[in-house]
Amino acid sequence: MNTDTTDTTGATGSTGGTAPYVSELRPGRGGFAPLLRAELTKFRTVRGWAIGLVVAVLATMGLTLLQHSSCSVNGSDCPSPPVGPDGGAVTDTFYFVHQPLRGDGSITVRMTSLTGLYSENGGSPAGAGPGQNPTAGMKPGLQPWGKAGIIIKDGTAPGSAYAAMMVTGSHGVRMQYDYTHDRPGLAGDVSAASPRWLRLTRSGDTITGYDSADGTHWTKVDAVTLAGLPATAQIGLFAASPVHTKVVSQSLTSQSETGGPSQITAAIDKLDLQGAKPGGVWAGGQMGGAGGSVYPVRGGAFRQSGGTLTVTGSGDIAPAVPGGPSSGVSLSGTLVGMFAGLIAMVVVGTVFITSEYRRGLIRTTLTASPRRGRMLAAKAVVIAAVTFVAGLVAVTGALVIGERQMRADGVSIDPVSTLTLVRIVAGTAALLAVAAVLALAIGTVLRRSAIAVVAVIVAIVLPYFLAVGGVSFLPAGVANWLLRLTPAAAFAIQQPYPRYAQVAFSYTPSNGYYPLAPWAGFAVLCAWAAVALGLAAFLLRRRDA
Repeated sequence: MNTDTTDTTGATGSTGGTAPYVSELRPGRGGFAPLLRAELTKFRTVRGWAIGLVVAVLATMGLTLLQHSSCSVNGSDCPSPPVGPDGGAVTDTFYFVHQPLRGDGSITVRMTSLTGLYSENGGSPAGAGPGQNPTAGMKPGLQPWGKAGIIIKDGTAPGSAYAAMMVTGSHGVRMQYDYTHDRPGLAGDVSAASPRWLRLTRSGDTITGYDSADGTHWTKVDAVTLAGLPATAQIGLFAASPVHTKVVSQSLTSQSETGGPSQITAAIDKLDLQGAKPGGVWAGGQMGGAGGSVYPVRGGAFRQSGGTLTVTGSGDIAPAVPGGPSSGVSLSGTLVGMFAGLIAMVVVGTVFITSEYRRGLIRTTLTASPRRGRMLAAKAVVIAAVTFVAGLVAVTGALVIGERQMRADGVSIDPVSTLTLVRIVAGTAALLAVAAVLALAIGTVLRRSAIAVVAVIVAIVLPYFLAVGGVSFLPAGVANWLLRLTPAAAFAIQQPYPRYAQVAFSYTPSNGYYPLAPWAGFAVLCAWAAVALGLAAFLLRRRDA
């Protein structure tokens, strides 16, 4: 009697020992699409995985619904900042000496000095009482982005379009227009020995700025178009000086700042106005009021003495930086519930593979799909697709709920452009999807659900809270590197507002500004996921099921 038997590879051997595992399923044939359908069907039929996605969506929106915010400046509710021509929130507070310009024209001035005052001790409410000096206790000195010069403006309404030529406290001559745009001119400080000539000309909707060191040789700084500029615009002189801030102490866990209002005064000994009504009357006044500034805006003034004009003002004409002294809150503040959704999706991504190891089903899967790398790729595509769709629903719902909640609490949200909004929604959904893929890869490597979930959360969430959380535990430099190198860099995709060189602000992670551009930060997470998937595929081929 022959005792030999044939094994699954066709070789003969003794029947002694345990018979090898033989799947009843036929090995799958080539083609990636059948693998995708099989993994998608598997995901749909396991009720716990689908429930996990529903929990992620509800947690993201539910925690946003529970969030309440408040805002108070100088004892009053925070006002909504004005909106500029580009659709963003702006600060439009300055002293303006102006008269109407009907049609085309120009204004030319020679500035001979620029001086300033600032406070390091906060400030009393604007408009001190009778007999009180409104600048008492202020020190002499210019703010780097204090500015004074000439301007053509759509009107006096906050947020209206403008173009201006100016001399700044530390950045030389600049041409700025419509709040977000800044062009450099002559460098250096202004003085009686080194004056600065400034000129603005209007031709239709086009405003051209020039500067000169001698009034004879002129250099064009820029020519800009203010779309829809009315036939009658306002032309004149202006002065603005932003809030002074100074870091007085910094530690690993906190930062202390002091500051207060500031003023700037420009002296002009030559002024030539063309195109305005001859003998027109100059009107001077503070534009925009104090806005939402933490510190009050000091009143301005316009004086003429001995052929010299002086213009004094306070405030700023610039983008309103969320978290700064004159703004609402950041749109990203409505996405606090996303972390709950992220954790839930990481769990789903992990158990999508580890549950098969735990139940022994991985052998069936690998027998039906012998090409292990392709099987893992199919799982990655499926988990990425389902979590991306769930993420879109969750993030959209959180933004809608969060915005309504904040407005109900009397808090304004600084607006963003449509493209930025699309990037935040789609980018955050993609962040959740790639995080789930990373969890799938780590789960394949570790084969243990709890350990894999903890590892992914530590890699993504912990660096964020150390660098960006309500109380940052790291100095700005360390936080920046943490958000360059770890998967937490992907949260840069949620940064709604850019940095502006012409706005003095602490652009640190704790204030919501990331060291990498939005898509560059997201690419760091993708790189981590790609490396983890590569390692997972390698180990999957090398190890027994």
